[in-house]
Amino acid sequence: MAVRQKTASPRVMRMSVEQPLWRALTGYRILTMLYAIGLFANSYEGFARPWVAVAYFSVLFVWTLATLPKVANAASCTKRFLTADLTVALTGILLTPVADAHERVASGGPTMPSIWTAGSVLAFAIKGGWRWAAFASTLVAVTNLVERGSPARDTVHNVVLVWVASIAIGYVVEVARASERTLARALEIEAATRERERLARDIHDSVLQVLAMVQRRGAVLGGEAGELGRMAGEQEVALRALVSGGLVSGPRTPDHTGLGAPGTLVHLAGEPDSDPDSPDPVDLRTLLVQYATSTITLSEPGAPVPLARAAAKELAAAVGAALDNVRKHAGEGARAWILVEDEPDSVVVTVRDDGPGIPEGRLAQAEGEGRLGVAQSIRGRLRDLGGGAELISVPGQGTEVELTVPKDSRPARGKAEKR
Repeated sequence: MAVRQKTASPRVMRMSVEQPLWRALTGYRILTMLYAIGLFANSYEGFARPWVAVAYFSVLFVWTLATLPKVANAASCTKRFLTADLTVALTGILLTPVADAHERVASGGPTMPSIWTAGSVLAFAIKGGWRWAAFASTLVAVTNLVERGSPARDTVHNVVLVWVASIAIGYVVEVARASERTLARALEIEAATRERERLARDIHDSVLQVLAMVQRRGAVLGGEAGELGRMAGEQEVALRALVSGGLVSGPRTPDHTGLGAPGTLVHLAGEPDSDPDSPDPVDLRTLLVQYATSTITLSEPGAPVPLARAAAKELAAAVGAALDNVRKHAGEGARAWILVEDEPDSVVVTVRDDGPGIPEGRLAQAEGEGRLGVAQSIRGRLRDLGGGAELISVPGQGTEVELTVPKDSRPARGKAEKR
């Protein structure tokens, strides 16, 4: 069967929570520009130098309409534009005493740009957040105080109002952007999960079945075909682990038995190996999946099996030692099974094989000869963890090793480092 492949990556629809703010700012700038011009036209006769005001409002009119594309989105609203826009507003404030009568200025009359100035400050807030808003509103406050000549009550009131409002809007924009990024990330993960499930179904219906068939045919034919079948079986196990849980094994060197070299570690895809002394728990399944091959079957719970990182690595090493014994003593044709059980207070891992079993008294004899594989590599590790190992073997019926580790276990400092 052919695998259906989709080259295009999952598409995630994104929405911008700040785009309505840019539209609102565009409308605000137009309306406030017309409002400022209307105020001037209504009090034209009261201006001492109306030609100064006419020149400024001409520039303000052209500038507002010409820069509408600049306030259409965050990308167009550059720092250079913000600086120039704020300069236009501040210039209008400082020109007010030149164009208007002194009595009107002293009595609290509006500046020439009036509330159009707030649009410049809001552009800073939407573009850069509350810090940019605080900077722009502070400049406007200082300029208003210079224009008035003294901190009048109404001037201070307007300054504080613009300052607080712009900072609040800037903060809201920052929160909205953070929420948008979180939502976009969640949508990407959801889309990637759906795509992964689709690929897993396709792979299961095609590639995994083909690999399993090659393994069975190769085992029947033997010779080079048998070796090819063994390799196909290992690839089937690795691919099945990848599509089911995202577990990626580290470098491993398989031997002629197919049991693989013990002691290698496995980590989550994209996650660097962490400090072994870290108190953070690790999923035991990610350390045991390395042992799954064409001759070793790993049966695990569907949910993570959390265990202290150091304890999990010691338990995985004990499993590796048990499989090492299978490789050495059960022969090339032996099969092994690993069963992981997540109990309320402990984790139990059972390693079983279909080898010839261990003759009675053989373990005591091996320990007397100085061979401490079971005594130290398995029982010693678990004893340091506060757990234990039970070995059951019947000649001709294989061997079963049951490894039990309490969930709150911690290796005794220094003991694990000596191994």
